[in-house]
Amino acid sequence: MFTTLIAVVFTLILVVGVPALSYSTARNSEVKKLARLDLYLSAVFSQWLLATAGLGVVYGIARQVFVKGFAEMPLVPFLEWGIGIAGTALLALILVIWCERRGWLPREPDLVYLLMPETRREKVWAALIVSPTAAFCEEFLFRGYLLAQFDTWLHSLIWAWIASSVAFGLAHFYQGWSGMIRAGLLGAVLAYPVVRWGNLYPSMLAHWLIDAVALLWLGSWMVGNQNPGSEVRSPES
Repeated sequence: MFTTLIAVVFTLILVVGVPALSYSTARNSEVKKLARLDLYLSAVFSQWLLATAGLGVVYGIARQVFVKGFAEMPLVPFLEWGIGIAGTALLALILVIWCERRGWLPREPDLVYLLMPETRREKVWAALIVSPTAAFCEEFLFRGYLLAQFDTWLHSLIWAWIASSVAFGLAHFYQGWSGMIRAGLLGAVLAYPVVRWGNLYPSMLAHWLIDAVALLWLGSWMVGNQNPGSEVRSPES
């Protein structure tokens, strides 16, 4: 009974509390006044705090997630799935940004632009701290714990897959409706190797590559969409 209560509470934190915090962050004008590194530090701290709590919950009530999710995996499928998913997702993101720059899709919220690194120090943070933190923490929480928990409760891997992906999308409320939809779809794709292999490593690799490339390479191209009269350029320009 006690373990069930802990599972319910922590699940509610992920599917209700995290989206509520994301919504509050998106609407808080004071957040937009913070320095970029302060935004990074806040995001990293909150994610590791939540992941640490999740590790304690999983270790106490669902230890099999550790056994399966972090088990050894052959190198070739790990790289194939990780790099393959990342490449596919980045091509889709390039298409989305291209459509945004032509006015076919709504522009990104201001907070998304504020997260794009500009200085060398910010880029180091983005690539080596922010991106791997999101990759480990979010994959463990949403594709590790939440997917397994929903599967246990719903007795359906498909519905668990859908529910955990929707929760992941809602967690990205600060990116606006289009960003939430993208995140939800990405969450569904990232769950595939977990469902097939029972392992989190390919999804973590893909997530890290997607975030790092999006922040370091596609970020400047995306920021160009802030100005309605900005010239449409490809990422290489």
